[in-house]
Amino acid sequence: MQPPALDFACRLTVELGPIREMGAGRAGQRRIIPIVGGTVTGPDLSGRILTLGADWQTIFADGVAELDTRYGFETDDGALIEIVNFGYRHGPPDVIAAIARGEDVAHDTYYMRTHARLETGDPRYAWVNRTLFVGTGRRQAACVVVDLYRLG
Repeated sequence: MQPPALDFACRLTVELGPIREMGAGRAGQRRIIPIVGGTVTGPDLSGRILTLGADWQTIFADGVAELDTRYGFETDDGALIEIVNFGYRHGPPDVIAAIARGEDVAHDTYYMRTHARLETGDPRYAWVNRTLFVGTGRRQAACVVVDLYRLG
């Protein structure tokens, strides 16, 4: 068998509200980061990210951030699509500290990968309901950028 191909589907530029620190939870430091807008651009999907949803993060003792997001977007032609995106971000402590200060650091100095489930009731986009997506991302001061790929 051949390994699966990756085909670029879209770029998510997810605008973020202020981080809400929750404190220590059972597994680590907990925080909620509101999703307040953004864009979806690409050959398969394009539109605007809706002002709803959040990233519920857990920061483990070893510095790994577990990313757990749920939000939605409206395509340019009016379909509503839900995104549930789960992943990890980690790297050298100085790089992670720079990200936490809102500095723009090179995306290849840390690891940020996700897998996403997209779902819609719109028949024009029914293919997203049966497609697996993986992503690579980077954190910027006021947004997260994730490139999503269809797993072929």
